[in-house]
Amino acid sequence: MGVRIGIDIGSSTTKIAAFEKDRLLEPMVVRADTQVASLYGAFGQYLYENGLDLPDVEGVYMTGVGSRYLDKQVYALPTYKVDEFVATGTGGYYLTDKKEVIVISMGTGSFFVKVTEKEMKHLGGVGLGGGTICGLSRVMLNTGDFREIAALSRKGKVSETDLRIADLSKEKLPGLALDVTASNFAKADAQVSLEDLAAGIVHMVLENICQTGILASLHMGIKDYILIGGLTKFFECRQITEAFKSLWDVNIGIPEHSDFATAIGAVIAGGRGQAQEIGACGK
Repeated sequence: MGVRIGIDIGSSTTKIAAFEKDRLLEPMVVRADTQVASLYGAFGQYLYENGLDLPDVEGVYMTGVGSRYLDKQVYALPTYKVDEFVATGTGGYYLTDKKEVIVISMGTGSFFVKVTEKEMKHLGGVGLGGGTICGLSRVMLNTGDFREIAALSRKGKVSETDLRIADLSKEKLPGLALDVTASNFAKADAQVSLEDLAAGIVHMVLENICQTGILASLHMGIKDYILIGGLTKFFECRQITEAFKSLWDVNIGIPEHSDFATAIGAVIAGGRGQAQEIGACGK
């Protein structure tokens, strides 16, 4: 059948995507306590749910921080490792119709990749991401569960935690609308509800990731950005992207399968020879 499988092994989740020739099959995400358990759990479940057998698999392409701990072939299949920045840039570019784009990858931490028809360049990163949201939520909300955090944040009001331009001025400042954040959490006090705290945490992290990505690439003249990674599932992402479109005069999109872009990119980059093969004994 010639199915090529890409596996993005993160710190807490493993995302898997596959191509049958040029057709993208439905991707999947699996959570597990260890990278090895996550890898094999995701792989086995994916084969089962798609009616695939091991002989159907042409190659396995691993990427992500967790792939560094794995140095053997997966079920004796041709197995490759793909650099995470390359996989992210390649996958993000595949999911957009733009000729040049800045990919903002939001995972446990976040990083930015410039991709054009001729160039791919890692622009740097920032220590903000899902790890930040979970850590602060464990301390402030007594939960690190993304679903609980998302449910709380939907009911909260960022205006109860963040200082906005409207709090400082009755009229908008040059280039700054009244709802632009002046200072994250500057209004928070002991009376703030858990819902408002959750909204403040999520908004602070997402807003500053996007803002840093734009600032890191401002001099490049690229106006199109896409967000990928698990954090794109927070509804606040779309609110922030809409606000930033007018604030920075840019276009920010969240493509379909945004949280699987790196796994998708691993397959594509591997097919182009941008991968290191793993031998049967890890060589």
